[in-house]
Amino acid sequence: MHKISFKKMKSPHFLVFSFLFAAFFSLSWATSAHTHESFLHCLSLHSEDSSFISKIIYAQNNSSYSSVLEFSMHNLRFSTPTTPKPQVIITPFYESHLQATIYCSKKHGLQVRTRSGGHDFEGISYVSKVSFVIIDLINFRSIDIDVENKVAWVQSGAILGELYYRIAKKSNTLAFPAGVCHTVGVGGYFSGGGYGLLFRKYGLAADNIIDAQFIDVNGRILDRKAMGEDLFWAIRGGGGGSFGIVIAWKLKLVPIPATVTGCIVSKTLEQNAIKLVHRWQYIAHKLPDETYSSVALRRVNSSQDGKKTVLASFRLFFLGGVDELVPLMQERFSELGLVKEDCTEMSWIESILYFGQIRNKSLDVLLDRTFQSPLFSPAFKAKSDYVKEPVPEIALEGLWSKLYEEEAKSAGVLFVAYGGEMDEIPETATPFPHRAGNLYKILYAVGWQKEDNKNSQRYVSWIRRVYSYMSSFVSKSPREAYINYRDLDIGTNNKDNTSYAQASVWGHKYFKNNFDKLISVKTMIDPENFFRHEQSIPPLLSRWKKRGN
Repeated sequence: MHKISFKKMKSPHFLVFSFLFAAFFSLSWATSAHTHESFLHCLSLHSEDSSFISKIIYAQNNSSYSSVLEFSMHNLRFSTPTTPKPQVIITPFYESHLQATIYCSKKHGLQVRTRSGGHDFEGISYVSKVSFVIIDLINFRSIDIDVENKVAWVQSGAILGELYYRIAKKSNTLAFPAGVCHTVGVGGYFSGGGYGLLFRKYGLAADNIIDAQFIDVNGRILDRKAMGEDLFWAIRGGGGGSFGIVIAWKLKLVPIPATVTGCIVSKTLEQNAIKLVHRWQYIAHKLPDETYSSVALRRVNSSQDGKKTVLASFRLFFLGGVDELVPLMQERFSELGLVKEDCTEMSWIESILYFGQIRNKSLDVLLDRTFQSPLFSPAFKAKSDYVKEPVPEIALEGLWSKLYEEEAKSAGVLFVAYGGEMDEIPETATPFPHRAGNLYKILYAVGWQKEDNKNSQRYVSWIRRVYSYMSSFVSKSPREAYINYRDLDIGTNNKDNTSYAQASVWGHKYFKNNFDKLISVKTMIDPENFFRHEQSIPPLLSRWKKRGN
């Protein structure tokens, strides 16, 4: 594993390697062939380590192109013959490769999509309707843990599982507050905020980032001091793909007890599940900060007669032992009936597998980037909401009924309690605004197998109906959403310039009033809007152009 370099790279050498171009870069696209060949030739001229060029470029005529494209594709909804593909995939090893790719993409009119783990819910890191290049950061995944100072540097191509594994190897009383889906790349995850089992105690992942290495549109490599506080603010929750490319992040590690507790209590409709979920809404956000609480709803076959029913699984994580948690829950939520036998004591690193629903696997599974998480179907569509007031029982019954519909066989609804430290951090601390005033967040997801992609519209229509049904019971003006659960249904940009008004439709849902500051930062760092996608932050220049039309 190569060491992270914290000094700026030298300016690229401008050397001609025509023999490399002839050997590796001759392409035969039906259209714009000259542009693509010129782009690849540009890379050969502007890469500091030109001998490596052949190892990092995958054009469409390369035998490894499809396997590299699909290796980090974690939503097979976008694995279809008609899904637009990149002209080229770049898998850089060094900062100079990134600088050269940005320079040559700008020069030859190609968009860039940056992929760290490939978990974007709408495939934005590897799908585009315009000519584009993927920068895949899979080779940027060095991790350096400093136990003495309780900090870590992690490169953007690492996955959460790799980070957790390295921390746990060094200490069983330090952790980092992030999610339980261990194959998620840290680059995209941190860029959107990132929540997990520890967020009611320590806030989001983005709240615990203290420095970064960033490449801007001009190829400059900037740390926190060089980029300034406004840009550092924006990259910690403002969404990926808008401002530049974050190469690495410096994290503040947090203390945890050697023993934590996980509990799962499941109740069916016939076991009073709706009343319990209704009651949970009044309790969960008030539990001690050391507690994470969620409820997962899904359809199952009843054990009694094989008929379908809806199961509500109440999940609890606690920074402490079972003998402390059970009395607490019996006092606060006696109706749930939690007993010691519902719980398991474990280490923090083991809790990632426990809540990731990974059974009978060693901790080495955390290093497996290709692992198919049981938390999501191979192909899926998702949406999100925030809840400010308890949803009435009768409305919960209506939601339950949706889960009996045919398209919901692989669907789920997740309620995640807020409160705790999330109530204490100001809305403006990072671009992520969903803080005090939220009882819980909702994730809606519907899944299917890759072979059923031909019927994907049926499933997408189902989740849109559920989302529409819930409109009266969730946040309003704006109806808030979580950027890491990206949803293009709530609004998109134009291919080129997008007006402030158009971008505000989706921007205020994700960022509320922080959206305006994000636009100001974008205007400062990338005024020509080179880094852009369907929901990237537009610069103010786009607004002026639209107003002038």
